[in-house]
Amino acid sequence: MSDDVLRDIEAELLARRPESRVEPSLERIRDLVDLLGNPQRAYPVLHIGGTNGKTSTARMADALLRELNLRTGRYTSPHLQSVTERIVLDGEPITPARFAATYAEVKPYLDLVDSKHDVLLGYFEVLTALAYAAFADAPVEAAVVEVGLGGAWDATNVADGRVAVVTSVAIDHVEYLGDTIEEIATEKAGIIKPGGYAILGPQTTAAAQILLARVAETGATVARQGLEFGLRSREMAVGGQLLGLQGLTGPYDEIFLPLHGEYQAHNAAAALAAVEAFVGGGREALDADLVRAAFARVTSPGRLEALRRGPVVLADAAHNPAGAAALAAALTEEFAGTALVAVVAAMADKDVEGILTELEPAVEAVVVTENSSPRTMPVDQLANVAVDVFGQDRVHQAVPLPEAIDVGLRLAEREESLGGYGVIVTGSVVTAGDARVAFGAAS
Repeated sequence: MSDDVLRDIEAELLARRPESRVEPSLERIRDLVDLLGNPQRAYPVLHIGGTNGKTSTARMADALLRELNLRTGRYTSPHLQSVTERIVLDGEPITPARFAATYAEVKPYLDLVDSKHDVLLGYFEVLTALAYAAFADAPVEAAVVEVGLGGAWDATNVADGRVAVVTSVAIDHVEYLGDTIEEIATEKAGIIKPGGYAILGPQTTAAAQILLARVAETGATVARQGLEFGLRSREMAVGGQLLGLQGLTGPYDEIFLPLHGEYQAHNAAAALAAVEAFVGGGREALDADLVRAAFARVTSPGRLEALRRGPVVLADAAHNPAGAAALAAALTEEFAGTALVAVVAAMADKDVEGILTELEPAVEAVVVTENSSPRTMPVDQLANVAVDVFGQDRVHQAVPLPEAIDVGLRLAEREESLGGYGVIVTGSVVTAGDARVAFGAAS
């Protein structure tokens, strides 16, 4: 099947309502899955929300479940290069043919739902229904589902997760979720369901209070990172890091994780606890060798991913200040001897100043550019924000992205030290995806 078919389907969905235009409600998606026979009830769901780290945590949980010989479905968003990345069956993206066939099955019901509501079903709502239908058709034995935005009214929340993971809550999407941690945490707490299991990543006091109130309200079982589970030890290793994790049932040592950054170690701890809760209610230990094997094969494209070495080109999807802070910490720790220049393209509706402020101490300079999204911040506007953060002498601009990367590499080479030089391409998931395309990385 040609890529043209996928593009045509995406164009149809985008014409309904693009992902960036959110109309908070579960009524439309509930009507749609009702017409489809409620496929989201055909398998247990591990639901993952929070602000950052959701996709990586989902990929780790999926790897663990597959190592336990469960047939899995995984739904994440947004995608880096192809929409088929979002719907994954047994570790492999859905084929274009299967994607198109599933859409053909769902499409006749869209107009029926639209006729009942003032607002049309949107891109993300339809994709969520497609994912749930594809998982039921497979069929899968477990689904790992990432929240799109928020939690309580996110389209994925028509499923009742056996386990709900809430990674660290930070400020993001304020136009929909509110501009305080308390408001945002309230939305994200909505995925915690009565009788379920809540796995809480590192939280501020304000967020923890909201999440624990939801736990009390629902009668869910709770496990908190740093108390019931967590990271026991961590050291850098060639190609990643070596971890000691504390699970719900006891310690797991000598875990090699081929990903960079302390934040990924915390994601690993959450994924492990989530799977322990999912398969054994948090009472039965997993086989340590299976855990090691699962983590050793985890990948997380676009998350501090090395697209080239010598000089190094890294891509990271950090798109808010909290994500940029985690990225900067990883760069400072793991690439301390490397002269790095940031190549940044960001969405116009993001806290770009906050992103750049977090990145500034970790890089020599910044090259501002644009990504392939129509929502990208114009390069001149981005340059003005960057000058306020970096100063005039450390800001450069170039379009398109491949040219900006070349400019960044030339600038970094001038600053080269014993640890070499390179660039970190970041600012948006779309930017990371564009960088992967430029370097021929497989989707």
